[in-house]
Amino acid sequence: MSLAAAGTARRDDDLADALEAKAQEFDDVVKSGRTHLQDAVPVRLGQEFGAYAQAVRNDLERIMVASDRLRRLGIGGTATGSGLNAHPAYHERMVVALSDLTGHDLRSSGNLFESMQSMADAADFSASMRTLCITLTRIANDFRMLSSGPATGLDEIRLPAVQPGSSIMPGKVNPVLAEMLNMACFHVQGNDHTVALAAQAGQLELNVMMPIIAHNLFEMMHVLIGAINAFTTKCVVGITANREKAEGWLAKNAILVTALNPVIGYLNGAAVAKESMATGKTIREVVVEKGLLSGDEVDKLIDARKLTEGGIQGVGAGG
Repeated sequence: MSLAAAGTARRDDDLADALEAKAQEFDDVVKSGRTHLQDAVPVRLGQEFGAYAQAVRNDLERIMVASDRLRRLGIGGTATGSGLNAHPAYHERMVVALSDLTGHDLRSSGNLFESMQSMADAADFSASMRTLCITLTRIANDFRMLSSGPATGLDEIRLPAVQPGSSIMPGKVNPVLAEMLNMACFHVQGNDHTVALAAQAGQLELNVMMPIIAHNLFEMMHVLIGAINAFTTKCVVGITANREKAEGWLAKNAILVTALNPVIGYLNGAAVAKESMATGKTIREVVVEKGLLSGDEVDKLIDARKLTEGGIQGVGAGG
């Protein structure tokens, strides 16, 4: 179990590294942020990818913590945890022997009665993989959305053309690696549900559901190892940014007026945004026409890169 867990962790770490590399590569691409799927204040594409990398690293940490508890052994508890018909030293000697055999630092569970009854450690490890799948599904769905189109979607990133074309539409490039990862994660989450049901199905002194728990844990790990490896090597490392489209969407974003709120006030900002969206005029044009600020003042405040770095626009360090 520990070897497979280590394999899952390695693939997770490789994915985080690949996402971090893209975060650095895309750090100079400023784009429109989106909340509620609606236009929001600017972010850098690198910041989006950096967040993906950190989320995967957080899940890796959860997996490692949970996998460590799988090193607790209850072997020798026999039927109920009492160790009846087992040599008094059997448990301790087997912990040592299995540690030597596997090369892992295994240890006693500390309570063999608990070990016969509870599959909580296995359920916790399964849950850590489920949490990783939640993260991976979210990232895969973002990739599908960010690469949508290209003519009628966001088209802010381009995914490698793993399977270009379709049965009836020549030249179509589908996000098949992201879709593959989705399906793998759905499968793993289904396995996790089985593990949870089996862990709670134990009765009195023995959980008889251990075989399906072990089977599903191994299956979950092997599915994730293959899926994450393919997603990393055949998708993430080949992603490119479409700077023109990303910056083009940002230029049309009336929510940029948010940066002016500390100076012109929220109500004026809302009126400016409404007029900009209704007339197609830029925020700069509307603000200047209304006499709220000069063109130079607007340009200074609406610095897209600066807006991605936080703080209150128009207020000095001592303000």
